[in-house]
This record gives sequence, structure tokens and C-alpha cells, in this order.
Amino acid sequence: MTDDIADVVEAELIALSGALTEPADRECLRCFLLRMISEFGCDGTHRWTVRWRDVRAPRATELLGKLAELGAGCDCEALLNVFPEYPPTRRVLPCAGQPQPGSAVPCDLRVLRRTA
Repeated sequence: MTDDIADVVEAELIALSGALTEPADRECLRCFLLRMISEFGCDGTHRWTVRWRDVRAPRATELLGKLAELGAGCDCEALLNVFPEYPPTRRVLPCAGQPQPGSAVPCDLRVLRRTA
């Protein structure tokens, strides 16, 4: 019986972790990285970039290489070196939407200001 409970809890934790780290519909890579790093931090790898790519842009097989060329050795370096343009704010802004599905081009946050 203990094994059954442990299996149920483990399955529930796996499902919960997947739901918490799921990229939102049309969420761009930059906004996803900001959200994940704000919530869970950076572990010095591209774990959040890989998560986003696997869900939103599975055909972007060169994404990590391109980010590395631009100075991103991990997720937080992607924010600092690849996506440095972000309005000064104390909170993470909602994503304005991925311009093209499967693209790593960040959303245009100016759209939020026009619609707010």
C-alpha cells in the first residue's frame, strides 16, 4: 500500500511540475524565460529554453547553438545578452504574444502599452 501511495504522489508531482512549467499559448521565449527564472531561478543550463523549444518550437534544432553564439551559455545569460530590451518594471509583464508560432523572436511589449 505504501508503494501505491508513493506512486500516486509521484505521478501527481510530475503532472504538477509539468503544468507549472508549461509555456503559455503564444508565450515567447523571452517572456517564458523571465517567468521561469523569476519563479524557479537559473541552474546554469538551458533547461527552460529546452522546455520552451520542446513545446513551442520543436523544429528549432539550432536554437541553443544560436543563443550560444550570441553569448547565452544558460537561460539567464539569454535574458542578459540576447534579450536585453525589457521595460524597467518591478514585476514580470504578461507576454504580448509570440509573433509567429515556432519563432524565438520576442513579443512586442509596446503592444501592451497601446492596449492598456
